[in-house]
Amino acid sequence: MQNVEVKYELREPDLCRAVIARLGARLAATLRQRDTYFRVPDGRLKKREVEGEGTEWVFYHRQDRPMARLSHFTIYSEQEALTRYGERPLPVWVIVEKSREVWLMGDVRLHIDDVERLGKFFEIESLVTPRQHVGLCRREVDRIVKELGPVVLGEVIAVSYGDMMGAEQE
Repeated sequence: MQNVEVKYELREPDLCRAVIARLGARLAATLRQRDTYFRVPDGRLKKREVEGEGTEWVFYHRQDRPMARLSHFTIYSEQEALTRYGERPLPVWVIVEKSREVWLMGDVRLHIDDVERLGKFFEIESLVTPRQHVGLCRREVDRIVKELGPVVLGEVIAVSYGDMMGAEQE
């Protein structure tokens, strides 16, 4: 699977909620997530545990660039991850804990994240589908960013929360 995604520091969470609601997004869930990032030779691998839900494993490739970028990802169930990565424990790199509001707007997921030890962030993920190619996804992401503007959004973030946490630990 693929999506176009971008992440920003979030300056004004309440204003962000108001703007995305005006754009037609609806709050779908508020989740408590724990992402355990593992050291793997290629790409990124995280185990996502969500309170009250099942565990999933996400393997992905994405360039670290401060702009909307294409991400290639595969989501595995616990059993699929055991088959793919083996039963021996993988080397843990970092653990990221966060509260996430998930807002939905068509094929676009909007996340308002409060990440322990890192702060508040806003993430946009536009799913690439047969009817929504990469160019359309980029335009939709850009439109949302423009609507929110510099009052709501701070600096664009080029890396994952795992990378940010890893840099903080070094």
